[in-house]
Amino acid sequence: MTHRILIVDDEVRLADVLQVALEDMGYESEAVASSAQALARLSEEPFDLVLTDLRMPDLDGRALLHEIKRRWADMPVVVLTAFSSMRDAVDLIKDGAFDYIAKPFDIEDIEATIARALRLSDVTRDNERLRAELEGRYSFDHLIGNSPVFRQVIRQVSDVCESKTTVLLLGESGTGKEVVARAVHFNSPRRKKPFVAVNCAAIPEGLMESELFGHVKGAFTGAVAARAGRFAQASGGTLFLDEIGDMPLSVQAKILRVLQERTFEPVGSSKSEEADVRIIAATHKDLRKLSAEGAFREDLYYRLNVFPIELPSLYERITDLPLLFSFFVRQFNERMGKRIIGATPEALNVMAAYRWPGNIRELQNCIERAMIVARGPSIDVADLPRYLFEDSARPFQNSFPSDLDQELERLEKTFIVQALEAADGVQAKAAGLLGIAERSLWHRIKKLGIKISRRPNN
Repeated sequence: MTHRILIVDDEVRLADVLQVALEDMGYESEAVASSAQALARLSEEPFDLVLTDLRMPDLDGRALLHEIKRRWADMPVVVLTAFSSMRDAVDLIKDGAFDYIAKPFDIEDIEATIARALRLSDVTRDNERLRAELEGRYSFDHLIGNSPVFRQVIRQVSDVCESKTTVLLLGESGTGKEVVARAVHFNSPRRKKPFVAVNCAAIPEGLMESELFGHVKGAFTGAVAARAGRFAQASGGTLFLDEIGDMPLSVQAKILRVLQERTFEPVGSSKSEEADVRIIAATHKDLRKLSAEGAFREDLYYRLNVFPIELPSLYERITDLPLLFSFFVRQFNERMGKRIIGATPEALNVMAAYRWPGNIRELQNCIERAMIVARGPSIDVADLPRYLFEDSARPFQNSFPSDLDQELERLEKTFIVQALEAADGVQAKAAGLLGIAERSLWHRIKKLGIKISRRPNN
């Protein structure tokens, strides 16, 4: 990518020299003779850096810097100044200038300073882009579902986001506990600080304490250098302790102390460090039962259970399946370069009848596999993995509906109503979610006697 640099200098000949030099370095450049012209050009087109003289009539370089930082906070500004005004230049650094270059200058100094400024600018821009992507990925819009049980989860997430309260996420594996944890973090005042995830079941007991709290050099054999733990890495942000039900009792006592005193000591150190960290814990186990059995500290359980959020299994929120299906299809279309528009009603019926022991994670894997093998624009029954049809996979192995047609009609009506709700009553959009033609949807609405209502616009 070619960077664009705006030169601001009332000395026309010097500005021309700088412009030629910058273009020889591979940059696009443009020169203006005043701060007013500079602000006008910055408002009209994007630039990556401003190179400005300090002494100019009317609005000088200091005033220009202040205005740029007010309107374009991340724009790097490099100031050209004479030796006699070095103190002013140092003050400008404090005001937000990236650096200054003293006159008379060497072109090599210009090149080195601009290169450093643009590298920092690129890193900052990439970090902001990644942060925006993360915040978008874990916004409330990505908590997918309209079922009553999942709307309750969204309400709880909304209630707890702005607080510092410890959160305990409960639910089966694959129900999206980490997605909810990230949603809490990225919609909280801590969103600009780190989110650090630790899987307590994946770390050996002997390494758990060092992993969480860090260690000093020489704390144990192999500790050849000091190392920051996850609590230090998450400072100011959120620490997500996944599968906390698998945490050893010896480490549970230290976690309890952090929650009580907000301090910890790295392994081998006697110096306490502050733990400015919000804890979100998650488990698929019954912590109350483990506490009664002595396998989990009761006092830690009560500390963690300040604000519990129970995530329903996919089977408990099966009416959300069409929305989840459409969400994953959009994701995989972008990733695979495919154009799958949906699923046939028969395929949706098969998926709705399956119990999904692996929950949303299993559904995601199923859809990815189906999209790989699908040859048509819609996923059909033949594209689905065989295990969905096995007797052992059925929710009730030896039980059958008394009226198959009536049961299929009930499922079909459920999916159509759910799609219409998601589409705010817009039939064309609902048909797209279901992967059928709008005319076909209209006939089904008539046949099933579904009443359509649209929510009023706010």
